[in-house]
Amino acid sequence: MAEHTGTGTDARALDEVVRFTSELIRIDTTNRGGGDCQERPAAEYAAARLAEAGIEPTLLERTPGRTNVVARIEGTDPSADALLVHGHLDVVPAEAADWSVHPFSGEIRDGVVWGRGAVDMKNMDAMILAVVRDWARQGVRPRRDVVIAFTADEEASAEDGSGFLADRHAALFEGCTEGVSESGAFTFHDGAGRQFYPIAAGERGTGWLKLTARGRAGHGSKVNRQNAVTRLAAAITRIGDHEWPLRLTPTVRAALTEIAAVYGIETELSDVDALLNKLGEAGKLVEATVRNSSNPTMLDAGYKVNVIPGEAVAHVDGRFLYGGEDEFRSTLDRLTGPDVDWEFVHREVALQAPVDSPTYARMRAAVEEFAPEGHVVPYCMSGGTDAKQFSRLGITGYGFAPLKLPEGFDYQALFHGVDERVPVEALHFGVRVLDRFLRTA
Repeated sequence: MAEHTGTGTDARALDEVVRFTSELIRIDTTNRGGGDCQERPAAEYAAARLAEAGIEPTLLERTPGRTNVVARIEGTDPSADALLVHGHLDVVPAEAADWSVHPFSGEIRDGVVWGRGAVDMKNMDAMILAVVRDWARQGVRPRRDVVIAFTADEEASAEDGSGFLADRHAALFEGCTEGVSESGAFTFHDGAGRQFYPIAAGERGTGWLKLTARGRAGHGSKVNRQNAVTRLAAAITRIGDHEWPLRLTPTVRAALTEIAAVYGIETELSDVDALLNKLGEAGKLVEATVRNSSNPTMLDAGYKVNVIPGEAVAHVDGRFLYGGEDEFRSTLDRLTGPDVDWEFVHREVALQAPVDSPTYARMRAAVEEFAPEGHVVPYCMSGGTDAKQFSRLGITGYGFAPLKLPEGFDYQALFHGVDERVPVEALHFGVRVLDRFLRTA
């Protein structure tokens, strides 16, 4: 019989979450885009851990090697809506020469697990596995059905992952009305002794753009008033310099109000920039989500220095707030001008979830039980997750991958960053909080 910690999870679950995180990291699931990824080994690993606990996994592929895993745990209340708990198996590239340890070593050193995916998001995958295996040992059943999904391709288009599942296998998610996944309930230190635990209740929409300027090709020594490179450069400069207006969604309003209340600051939403300054470090939880954004990221033009090309191409990472897509489109029309065309190469919706729902309240209660010194607040993600694709099924998504992090641990900088890592104690906290939430959700 496994020793119990008194928190609902046993000691074996705490050991397993660390081991699973390390072993998943060792499985290289680098997603370079364009279909260059093989998630199958990690999917088979996750499926095996579920099967060992008597949970029947289903493996699904749109493209060979791009494997997803789905399983369902029946709840005790058949009248309750089901809850989706999902995590992606792929990771972004990592250049080993830049790291202190090999990014796919999964090394455990000084109480920290190192490697690509330690926070994005093989840690959460490991937490899910550890929790449901613990339930199997204890004979625990959740109140509502819990559907588990481990997905492919989140770090690119999600066409082989959550998009494929939502479009082709909707029946597996029957009854799911809400879902939880990455980027929420982590410790955010404000530098003045306060700890926040932001739970994501919204995401900006994704608008990855391709800009194409066309002109008259010719010799580089000749006068050319129809230079495609010049036209593109002018458009890119306008886009990069554009100051998007403030737009507050209900989630962001709630975030500003609750964070300001912690400091005893009157919420003055008529001057949000001034309010963000007053909030100091805590303002960083909100500052990227009070506006749309458009950042030029790639340029491609020409093939020889003395040849003016007839075409020049750029890419822009655009993000828009919930309800802000029409403004985003019309602004891009104006900024690109008559000589540059633009199109979406990848577009996904903005999301918003209620912060007054019973599910949000249960997430808050779970965090507060194990981090009573913390301040749980809502926030909106500046980027996006698989929740966008699952929203096609009417599933409201929250970001809830709990981690208790020490002062000075810059969690958000480690997403896609060098020396990605996660403390062992943070994983233990995550298992306890996730277990507490899912038992009562």
